[in-house]
Amino acid sequence: MENELNELKKAMDSTTHKGRHFTECQKSKIRHAVHNQVGTKSPKPFIIFIMTTVTICLIGFFVSTELLVKQNGAMNGSPNTWQVKHDYTEDNRLVFSIFPDPELHEGKPYGYIFSFKEPFDTFKGKELSISAVHKETGQRIEVVSPQIITEPSNGYSSLQRFAASFRVPDSGLWRYEVYLNGKTYGDVVVSVGKKEEGSPIILPEGIPDYVQKSDFDKINWDRKATEFGRNLIGNENRSGIIGADMPSLTGQKWMWHLWDTEASELTVVGYHRESGTVQPVLNNGETWSIPLGGENNGADVHAPSSVTIPERGEWAFVLYAGGELFDVVVLEIEK
Repeated sequence: MENELNELKKAMDSTTHKGRHFTECQKSKIRHAVHNQVGTKSPKPFIIFIMTTVTICLIGFFVSTELLVKQNGAMNGSPNTWQVKHDYTEDNRLVFSIFPDPELHEGKPYGYIFSFKEPFDTFKGKELSISAVHKETGQRIEVVSPQIITEPSNGYSSLQRFAASFRVPDSGLWRYEVYLNGKTYGDVVVSVGKKEEGSPIILPEGIPDYVQKSDFDKINWDRKATEFGRNLIGNENRSGIIGADMPSLTGQKWMWHLWDTEASELTVVGYHRESGTVQPVLNNGETWSIPLGGENNGADVHAPSSVTIPERGEWAFVLYAGGELFDVVVLEIEK
């Protein structure tokens, strides 16, 4: 065994382990490298310029893409835009248009024409409604109640002439949103002007001669109707109504009661504060006056009637007993 180890040592000495393997110069370099840390090279200015340029280009690309998406959203009638537009489009295709009254102002009912371009099958049997949203206040109101579409516009193959009449209470920008079966169909944005101050009251044709424009200047809007007696709403010991405790826009039965009069006829004139319009409300808006009967519920005279309120808002019901101004009942009607 010892002889074999001696032979292996001789073989190694004759090859890799024989002689000097590093010169003094090589040794010096190795020592220097061991005692000095490897330095980190700073990137060259040209490389920094290239990287900065590429970063700026990428940022510009993403920003321009986002702006393009927003612009396309505005063209397609995005509900987040408030630019006045009377046309609603999708993919550069006109879906519908609106034609508002050129004299459109706040607080007064105006007529609108919605011209829908799609075939009638799109709407047939579906429920169509329209809501209005005010930009400044965020107020949302339903201006066209849901209605089932059964027929196209008169004389047209589809809803090219869908008519609606409604009012909005404030001036400014309003977005009119159209819904089909409760789902958003499209929207347009209109500008509504301010109410003209000092607009004169116009009395409708056929109104009794004893109704004067000056009577409406005497309305005290702060004197709201109150509840008294047996389910009576009005002004206690002067005038009261049974059936007006939950006033609504649907037809109702109201029974009028007056105190301190023996008149045989009652005239009711409805005055809508927001629009400044004078309208009949008795017998579905077909008459101004009804006959009065005898005592009832403590009142001296009374009269049953059917009543239809044409629109929501604050109303003053100006009462005339026997052709003379008698009282004013102020009610807020919203439903």
